[in-house]
Amino acid sequence: MSVGHVARVFEAAGIPTVVIAIATFAGRLAPMQIPRLLLTPFLMGRPLGAPHDGERQLDVLRLGLELLETAVAAPTVVHYPHSFRTLPT
Repeated sequence: MSVGHVARVFEAAGIPTVVIAIATFAGRLAPMQIPRLLLTPFLMGRPLGAPHDGERQLDVLRLGLELLETAVAAPTVVHYPHSFRTLPT
């Protein structure tokens, strides 16, 4: 995954990063030692949640920003604390 390599380049340049990815990729991302990683339970291609679920997407982004501010050691891996849900039809 190139996202880990991009994060390392940014970090080396002094730009802090948070990678938000789906938990399915945890096994592939862990060896990359990404400094701050937020894993979510959502579907492939939707790491922030379902389309039109703005409340959930903002919650994921807020947690990512919180991780950026609070992580003290690298790598720090956080799992999104809420389960996957679909929107009512």
